[in-house]
Amino acid sequence: MNLNINLKKNVFLMLAVALGTLSSCDDDAGSGNGLTASNVDASFTITPVAGAVNTYLMTAQTKGVIGSKWDTGDGALIGKNTQVISLPDAGAYTITHTAIGAGGATGKASLPLVVATSDPVKGNLVKGGKFETAADQAQWTVCNLSANGAAFWSFANKSATIHSPGGWAQEGIYQAIDVVKDKEYTIDMLVSCPSGSDETWFEVYAGKSVPKSGVEYKDNKVMGLSTWDGCAKAAFSGWLSSVGCVKNDATATVKNVVKFDTTGKIYLLIRCGGNTFTKDGITVSKIEMRGK
Repeated sequence: MNLNINLKKNVFLMLAVALGTLSSCDDDAGSGNGLTASNVDASFTITPVAGAVNTYLMTAQTKGVIGSKWDTGDGALIGKNTQVISLPDAGAYTITHTAIGAGGATGKASLPLVVATSDPVKGNLVKGGKFETAADQAQWTVCNLSANGAAFWSFANKSATIHSPGGWAQEGIYQAIDVVKDKEYTIDMLVSCPSGSDETWFEVYAGKSVPKSGVEYKDNKVMGLSTWDGCAKAAFSGWLSSVGCVKNDATATVKNVVKFDTTGKIYLLIRCGGNTFTKDGITVSKIEMRGK
């Protein structure tokens, strides 16, 4: 009888030790067992790509790195450990690499990059499209389209916002741009609004006629938002080429490509307004017009 009791005790003790060992393993799973990296090296180099205008190769060190994100100033995007980027516009940039290691651990490193001149083909033709300074904002001329001035544009936080009390009030901004005959260009910009509208439009034109105060501009509509066409009824944020729904006059499709039958000056104009306008206004930034 005593032998059976001792055997049962020994079995119980062996099970307890085993369970304790399993619990100990579980406790160590997230701390110090080597499954999660604790120090991810995100260092990298930048090398100009020979024969390519304003194009650069970023090469990250790969030890302990299983993924990479790259940020040139517009937000981090998933990429490769060796990533080619194109920066068509002249300027001073900060390139940031986020290295992803085991278990999702990350490390960050940044390097400065100065682009001396804009790409003559793909450089942005729009001046002051980021609205960063008073000089940028001065590149734009306000086109007064509502007699009472109820609709207006404001400039702040590297953007421009159109405000309107509704009642069909509208307002425009524009600038002149030199173009080449039969050359194709793309137009785009970031647009956002935290709330929706009704009976509202946001339209982008690239016409040859000179804008005039008090005269609704209708020369060569390229793209836009329109609640009648089904966009801007709810909150939106993104590139107009993606969130817009207004058809291009030349192609009768939703397309942000334009070309012209003469070399010379055109006017890039944005006009916006409506009857039941969003209380938050519509904000635009990073306006671009580039050769293809």
